Amino acid sequence: MFGMKRRTFVLGAAAGVAAPALVGSTAAAAAGTRESTWWTATGVASPTIKRGDVTPGNRAAQLKTLPPQTQQVIIVGGDSYSNNYATLETYAKERGRWWPVSAPLPARIGSKGFSDNHTEGVPTTPTGVYSIGPTMYGNAANPGVRYPYHRLVSGDWWNENPTSSLYNSFQHSTTNPGGYSEALWQEVPAYTHFAVITYNMAPNVATPVPNAGSGIFLHEFSTSSGNATAGCVAVSHTNLVAILRWLNPALSPRIVISPYANLNRY
Repeated sequence: MFGMKRRTFVLGAAAGVAAPALVGSTAAAAAGTRESTWWTATGVASPTIKRGDVTPGNRAAQLKTLPPQTQQVIIVGGDSYSNNYATLETYAKERGRWWPVSAPLPARIGSKGFSDNHTEGVPTTPTGVYSIGPTMYGNAANPGVRYPYHRLVSGDWWNENPTSSLYNSFQHSTTNPGGYSEALWQEVPAYTHFAVITYNMAPNVATPVPNAGSGIFLHEFSTSSGNATAGCVAVSHTNLVAILRWLNPALSPRIVISPYANLNRY
């Protein structure tokens, strides 16, 4: 579907349960953001995560392939490849150990679930370990992120045309780059704000591989009830803003996407 890769895969009623309060471990927040805690939009801190809590499983502690300089990690996981309901967890490293930063957050992924072999036009979310792109984007003003931020204007596209030399990159153009390319400024509310997940782009690959897939973002739900996507990771607006503000390029954050059964690959 041209120009609608992420907006409207509404396959279920909701994202499962109401989003828990963001934030938890003071130690983790201090390591990850240099702030005393990670507050929700209402200013209420979650008491549910204790310092160093590793139950029911500190998933970040299972990871083996993160760069040594990485001090923040997002884990997006689920119970099977086919399930498009997922959970997003955030961790920060302090004194060589990973600490949970927030309560687990409800998320949605591609309508056909996870894939180890994502291809262009197939609504799956690619598994792997990825960086956060060097620029964050959005149709609204900068919500206070640490990354460079570009507010979208008419003519801002994500090039998703496998035959283009600019495949899988931001492009400002007066004409549609073709293929599945997205008119980013028209994607509301999904692209109120978003971060780029570096699937099929640097630094994961030197040059995007044609037809391997493009435009994988972390963005907000397209509907108030929450909805599956065409490959991106989606969360509520409130949770997205908190995550984007927390991410710090100086701490080399990574995002790990995988069914839980295969998390030990990474």
